[in-house]
Formats: sequence, C-alpha cells, structure tokens
Amino acid sequence: MAQGGPTLVIGAGVIGAAVAHELQRRGRQVILVDREGPGRGASYGNMASIAVTEFMPVSRPSVWRKIPGWLLDPEGPVSVRPAHLPRLLPWFWRFVLASRPTRLRDLEAQGAALCCRALADTQAMLADLDLSEELSDTGCLSIYADEVEFRADQERLDMLARFGVAHRVLSRSELTELEPEISPVIAKALLLPDNRTVRDPYRIVLRLVERFVAMGGQVVKAEVRGFERLDRITAVLLADGRRIECAEAVLCAGAFTAGMARELDEPIPLETERGYHTQIMQPDVTLRHSLIWPAKAFMVSPTAGGLRIGGTIELAGLDAPPDWRRSRITVKHARTALPNLRVEQASEWMGHRPAMADTVPVLSASARTPGVYYATGHGHLGLTYAATTARLMGQLISGEPPELDLHPYRVNRF
Repeated sequence: MAQGGPTLVIGAGVIGAAVAHELQRRGRQVILVDREGPGRGASYGNMASIAVTEFMPVSRPSVWRKIPGWLLDPEGPVSVRPAHLPRLLPWFWRFVLASRPTRLRDLEAQGAALCCRALADTQAMLADLDLSEELSDTGCLSIYADEVEFRADQERLDMLARFGVAHRVLSRSELTELEPEISPVIAKALLLPDNRTVRDPYRIVLRLVERFVAMGGQVVKAEVRGFERLDRITAVLLADGRRIECAEAVLCAGAFTAGMARELDEPIPLETERGYHTQIMQPDVTLRHSLIWPAKAFMVSPTAGGLRIGGTIELAGLDAPPDWRRSRITVKHARTALPNLRVEQASEWMGHRPAMADTVPVLSASARTPGVYYATGHGHLGLTYAATTARLMGQLISGEPPELDLHPYRVNRF
C-alpha cells in the first residue's frame, strides 16, 4: 500500500484496468472505481485492433483543410452537432496549432515511441493473463479503389517508411489471394503485418479485472464527483455521498477525465470523439485480416464472434443522444468493399473516445496536486496503448525511471 492509504484508479476501461492490475501486481493496495463497471465504456466497442501503424497525428493541414467539405457531406467522415460547436472551438484552435510542420514531426515521434512498443507489450500482457490466443497472427489490410486514393495516402506511407514500420503494397491479385471476399472495385491494398486483431477486447478487460481482484484489488461501481486536497490528494468524493480516502489517484476515465481535471484546477484540451460500430453476428463472409478503407474512413474487424464495422467521428459532447445514421453509413461503405456481406443478428453501439487536441495521450503526474496522475487521451488507440501505458505508469507511480521519457506526454504541455 502507498503511504497514507490506497491508490484509487478512476476508470475501468482497458487503460484503467491495465493500470490497476499493474499497480496491484507491484504491491500497492488499489481500488478501481468506475461509473458503469469494468469495460462498459469505449473499451466495450473499440475496433479490436493493436494498431501499431496508426500514429500519424490527425492534427495536420491535409486533414483540417478537408473538414469544411466533410461537414457538408451527410455521409462524410466527420460530423459536428451545431449545439456543440461553441464549446468545441477552443479545442479546435489547439488542434490547428498542433498542425505546424515542426510540431507534426515531434508528434509523429511521440506516437511512434508508444506504437513501436505496443505489440510486444501487448503480447507480454496477454501471455501473463493466459490470453495469448486472443491476438491474431494476421495483420491488417488498408484498401484503395484506385491510384488516386492510394496517392492520397502517401503521407502515411512516407511516415511508416521514416520509422521503419513494416508494410507492403499488394496488387489486386495478391489481395484476392489473401481475402477473396473483397470486391473487384478495390484495386490494390497495403499489408500492415503488425496491426493485429484481438478476438474479443471486452474479454481482456474482464480478465485484467479478474486477476486484479484475485491479487486483492477492490472494484467500486460509482461516479466520481470531486476530490479533497490539502498539500496533496487525500480523498475522492463519490456521487452517492461516499468518501474514499487515498494516497494517490490515477485518472483513467477516458473522455470523462476532462471534467475531473477541471475539478483539480488543471484543465486539459480533451474532447470526446463519439465512435459508432455495428456488430454483425451472421455476416456470411469470412475475413482473416481486418480492413481499413482510408478514403471512406471506416474499418472492419473480425472480432467478438462476428464482424465489427466502425469508423467516422462525431463531435457532439458527452450528453447528446446517439445518431444511429453514423453507424449505418459505415455499413453501407462496408457493403461496397464486401458485396456478399449480410447484416443479420446485428447490434449498434456508440461510445466516447478521448481525443487530445494534438492526438498524443497524457501519461503524467499532476503538475498541481501531488499524488494525482493522469493516463488518458488515447483517442483511437486505447487498446493499442493499454499494456504500454500500464507498464510506464507503473514505473512512474512506483518512483522508478520510466523506460520511455514521459516529458512529451506531460499534463501541462499546453
């Protein structure tokens, strides 16, 4: 146990569950607090990908110059609810500032430093959980309808080459040999062999929490409403009136961390990117690889016993009701790529991905309150970064020098 009381980890998604498991393993007495229960937020509906190639900052001129056109397209990859726009503008201004060429190179390097560790760290974590079979041994295919789409993705290919990330361009015939179900409208593809698919991401969260509890950890289902501080954190206040004394608090609550940071007088530019998926249990097609179609901004993953189709971004805040048209747009696009796809026994889901304005997570001690730590803002890469985040935060909180310099991921970098 840390001196003065337990360590509270707030948020039981894959990040919080992995951090709590790591800290309990290191000998701390940890309480894991979540408003919904383990794995019921964004971790339940993610696209099941260890996406080690996807560290290109979204905040770049080639993206934000397209945003006005996307917003005018009802089937475009980005949607903004008008009522949320005034609250979004400060975040968007920081998003634009992060797109300066010199800043982009730094952000690429910071993302690559995490992604280049992610697969090995994930494999080690899954082996420790006796879940090695959860990770596929096949990669991901990025698909293109024509040379125009392929050239539009050249910026990403150049970045992968700079960092030595494995990738290989496939001809149409090579693509068909790997995945016969893909439509003839797809002319070529990029094989990303180290982008692996997880067979059931929710199962991983449950196993982490199961092992955490078996080691003596405690799970509390409650909503955090505030904090008590003297010269350091002393307690966390819950919405039901309870007060839990603690020596440390680790904020891993995804998009909900923004409100907690404000309570601690440490605001961070963290926005919710609402993501949608459709889980199809009888698709009548079989895929060995996950698929990304960059021009259509969606992904298909063989996971959870079926096919999961997701993608696009909706910026609408934490409280607006879902717009299920967003999930149906991606299914429509998926049927173009997979003409034999049937949508039988399907369910729709919406969740909140925590997006930092510069697309790099916060892995940091608080700059204002001793005993408070942040592990949040992982965007689309929560599952990808989970094992690495747990390892680095375990080292940081235990007073060991982290294996990676965490200065670029500090909470007060803005």
